[in-house]
Formats: sequence, structure tokens, C-alpha cells
Amino acid sequence: MKNSTIRLIVILATLSIVGITITQIYWVRRAFDLKEAEFERTVTTALYNVAQQVYDINDTPAPAINPVKQLSSNYFVVSVNNQLNTRLLEFLLRTEFERRNIIIDFEYGVYDCSSECMLYGNYIPLKTAKSKITDRNLPEWANHGYYFGVQFPNRGAHLLNQMGIWSFSSAVLLVVIVFFGYTIFVILKQKRLSEIQKDFINNMTHEFKTPISTIALSTQVLKDPAIVQQPERLQSYAAIIEKENLRLKQQVERVLQVARLDKGDVALQKEMVNVHQIIADAIHNASMTLREKQGAVSTAFHATVHELQADRLHITNVLTNLLDNAIKYCRGIPLITVSTTDYNKGVLIEVQDNGIGIDRENHKRIFQKFYRVPTGNVHDVKGFGLGLSYVKTIVEAHDGYVTLHSELDKGSVFRVFIPA
Repeated sequence: MKNSTIRLIVILATLSIVGITITQIYWVRRAFDLKEAEFERTVTTALYNVAQQVYDINDTPAPAINPVKQLSSNYFVVSVNNQLNTRLLEFLLRTEFERRNIIIDFEYGVYDCSSECMLYGNYIPLKTAKSKITDRNLPEWANHGYYFGVQFPNRGAHLLNQMGIWSFSSAVLLVVIVFFGYTIFVILKQKRLSEIQKDFINNMTHEFKTPISTIALSTQVLKDPAIVQQPERLQSYAAIIEKENLRLKQQVERVLQVARLDKGDVALQKEMVNVHQIIADAIHNASMTLREKQGAVSTAFHATVHELQADRLHITNVLTNLLDNAIKYCRGIPLITVSTTDYNKGVLIEVQDNGIGIDRENHKRIFQKFYRVPTGNVHDVKGFGLGLSYVKTIVEAHDGYVTLHSELDKGSVFRVFIPA
């Protein structure tokens, strides 16, 4: 699928999800406002009926205006014309609320003109099983006549519980958004993997095609009967075939190694090895490539504890990969230094080169499988992007770690720690 098509699909799907989300938020808000207005209207009616009952009990005339005032979203006050018994008020409030299906915890208090203070009544748990300890000082009203106040501490949660279908639809929408985000992530990831696979196949084709073509040309020359009369030339073409065959073998081995690592088949054959000898073997493996560029490798062995349990083959391959990269990614004559030091009950191996270096933004991704530092349209250095991924996997399988210190045009230093 083309990048433009994927981009269009993502944009349209995102706009659709955003539109649905905005619509959902709008209607949920409208529904909440309606529930809020209904709650306030019902509570006001219930408190008005309680006030009328209080007037009848105290045998006092009812005021001409509505005695119920809402001071805040969850606090109501009711004017009365006489002193009020808190137990009687609690009975009237509980009865009226339950009759109107206002099943929500509330607290009430009575303002007494004689003491000029708010007398706390009680906390009534109509919703919860047990009473809660709350602030015993309800807000006072500017009107200093006789009145009682009713407060609903859990008003917001109560209103949300009343919005059953809207809460369910919002939860479903949230699941859809999460699923949509995950789907987009998978699509982009699969697209990236597809591009990586394409690049890998192209690189592998080139890596195999070059030595195969060289071997084919060399064999054509060797088929000439006259070549027998030229032993030096015969030896030269035989060496070319041997070199290209070794190159093919190394490339195939790298692919097979990664295939085994993908299956988790890192079967280490640990034995007591000499790290300095392994470094010498790795330098020997890279000597042919090194000679082509007229490079040199110097060693500085400072580690006193260089005997440790490790897989000889894999550790040799790790160092060979690092040396191979140091040679390939150098514009001039490769000058490489391999050193060892004692560190944290193990051996720290440093491979330092004078290559092109790696930009800091690529340091974290350089050890990812198939990842290669972008070079635009320049493809002068071929490879699969498997070497450093293999290095990291093998070193970590030995309970060690590998780090990188590098700057553009200032070379690189790879540090490999292997515990003893």
C-alpha cells in the first residue's frame, strides 16, 4: 500500500474518531446538565414540602416567597419561622427524600437565632451502608433568621450514576479509541517491517550477487586450458574464488545466526577462554578486509583477569563484527585500537576506530535488528543491518552489556563488558 493511501486512511479515521468524540462529549454534557436540573428541581420540591410540614407543626404562617434557596450546586437552605427540633427535621427530610427517590447521602444543620450559630444535625447515609465523619461546620447563610441547611457531599457521583446508558456509551467509545490507536500502531509497524524486509532483500541480493558474479567470472577464466601454463595467474584466480566463497559463507552465516536468535535458540557452549586470544582470532578473521584498505589494528591488553567462561565462537563473532564495521565505515585508512581492562569483576573490551562516526540521535536505534544509519541516496557501504543486533544479543546472553560512544567524523568507541 502506498504511503499516501495509508496517510489518507489515518487522517480520515482520526477525523472520524475526533468528530465522534466531540459529539459524545457534547451529548454527555447535555445529559448531565438535564440530570443536574432535574436533581435540583426535585430537591427543591422536597425541601419545600418539608418546610410546609414544619410550618404546620409549629403553627406558623408560611412566607409568601419560596423559602428554599440554593446557595451552591450541592447546598440548599430553607427558612423557617421558629425553632426546629433536629430529630423531627431528620425524620421529615429522610421521609420526603425517600418518597421522591432521592437516594443519596446528605447532611443537615439548623441555624439557631438564640445562639447565633449553626447547630450540626447529622450525616444521613441513604446510599452508603455506614455513616461517614464529615466537617461539622456547615456554611452559614447571610439571613440570620431561623433556617436549616442541607448539603449533598456526593452529588457529582450520584448524578454520574444516574447516567447509565451515557456512561456505558462513553466506555464503549473509549474502548474504540484505544482499539483504533492500537490498530494504527500495528499498521504503521507492519508498514515499517515491510519496508525493512524489502531493504533487507535488496541488500542481501546485492551482497550475494557480487561474489557470485566474481566467482562465475573466475571460473570462466579457469576453464581456459592455457591457464595451466600460467601458475601465478591460476593461483590468483583460485584465491579470488576462495575469498568470495568465504564472503558468501559469512553472509549466509549471519542470516542463519539471526534466524536462530529470533527463535530464542541462543545455545551458548561456554568454556574457559582467553579473551586476549579471542581478540587475536577476531583480528585474524578481519585481516583480509583490513589489508584491502591498508589498515592496521593495534592492541592494548591491560586486563589481568582475562580468563572467563564464555562461548568462544559467539564472542569471536562479536569482535569480528565490530572490527568489520570499523573497517567498512572508514573513508580513509582504518586505524583501530582494541584494548582490555579489568572492570567490575569482569573484562571491558574497547574497540576504537577513526571512522565516520554515528550521530547521537541514532545511538539508541543502532542495535536494533535491520536498522542502518540513514545515508540518503548514498549506498557505498552494503550490509544487512544485523551485525550490531547480533552483538547486543550475544553479549547480553553472557550477562554483559555493550555501549557506544560516537560523534560524527570523530570515530566510534564500542565498549563490551563480559563478567567473569
